[in-house]
Amino acid sequence: MARFGWRVGSKVQRWGRSFFRGFSSASIPSQLENVGFIGLGNMGSHMARNLITAGYKVTVHDINENSMKKFSDDGIPTKQSPLEVSESSDVVITMLPSSSHVLEVYNGTNGLLGGGSHLGPWLYIDSSTVDPQTSRKISTAISRCHLKENKGYVENPLILDAPVSGGVPAAEAAKLTFMVGGLEEAYLAAKPLLLSMGKRAIYCGGAGNGSAAKICNNMAMAISMLGVSEAFALGQNLGIKASTLTDIFNCSSARCWSSDTYNPVPGVMEGVPSSRNYDGGFTSKLMAKDLDLAMASASGVGFKCPMGSEALEIYRKLCGDCCELKDFSCVFRHYYAGKDEE
Repeated sequence: MARFGWRVGSKVQRWGRSFFRGFSSASIPSQLENVGFIGLGNMGSHMARNLITAGYKVTVHDINENSMKKFSDDGIPTKQSPLEVSESSDVVITMLPSSSHVLEVYNGTNGLLGGGSHLGPWLYIDSSTVDPQTSRKISTAISRCHLKENKGYVENPLILDAPVSGGVPAAEAAKLTFMVGGLEEAYLAAKPLLLSMGKRAIYCGGAGNGSAAKICNNMAMAISMLGVSEAFALGQNLGIKASTLTDIFNCSSARCWSSDTYNPVPGVMEGVPSSRNYDGGFTSKLMAKDLDLAMASASGVGFKCPMGSEALEIYRKLCGDCCELKDFSCVFRHYYAGKDEE
C-alpha cells in the first residue's frame, strides 16, 4: 500500500478541515500560494484566470505558444516545460485533453516527474477527463516519490484526480463542480483552491474515483442530450415548435440540463452553443473520447452499457461527418436533421 505520510491530527489536517469554509486573496495559505497550471485550452485558460483573480501566484505552460502569449502579455509567468513549472510551484494543476497527454506531461521528457524521485511541489491536481486506470497509475508513481524539502505539514507528495463538470461557461464563471479522488486529507487541504475555480467540490473516494465519477457523468450527459434532441426533432416533425416543447419539458418530467440550461435547438436559448452555430463549447470529439473511456472502463469490469455504446456510435458518426469540432449538442441538427426555429 502506498504510504502518503500525511500527519493525521497535524497542523495541515486541521487547516484542511477548517480553512475551506471561506477565504480571500489575503488569507491564501502559503502551502497553496504558488500554483503551476498546465493546459490552457477552452477550460484551463479560464480556470487559470480565476486562480489569478483569487490572488494565487500562477505560472503557466501550454504547448500552444499563442495560448501562453495571452498570459505573458498580461504579465503572468510562462514556462517552456512542465518540469520548469514544477520548479517554481507548491501545487501543480493539469487540465489536458486525454490520457496520453496526461501521461506525457507527468512521465515524458521534461515532464513533471522528469527531475527524478525528489519533487518540489507537495500537491498535484489533475483535472483532465481520463480513465480511472490512468489516474491510478499516476497516483502510484507520485506515491513512490519524495519531497526535495521538508515541508513540515506533509511527508510525501500527493495527487488528486479532480475532473470537472459545467463546461466552458462554468469554467469562465468559476462555477465548476469538481469530482475528487485521492487521500481525503489532501482533498480537504486543496478545497479552497478548487473553490476559487468552482462552486462545489465533491469527494468521491480513493485515487481514480474522481475520474470514474466524471466518465459516468459524461455518459449520462451524452445520453440525455441524445434523448432531448430526438424528442425535439420528433416534436418538430409533428408540428410542435421547439420553444413550446422546451416550456413543456422545463415544467414537467422531461426537465433536465440539456433542456433548461444547454438547449440544443438553435433560436431557443441565448448564450449556448446552439445559438452560435454550435461553436465554442464541448466538442463532439471530446464527447466521443469520454464515451470511449466509459465504454472501455465498463468492459474492464464486465459491465454492459447498451445506451452508452449507442451514444458512442452516434458521436463517432458525428465526428466522421466533419462535426468533431462542433459542440456536442450539434447532434440535434446534424444527426436528427432538425430544422431551425424561427
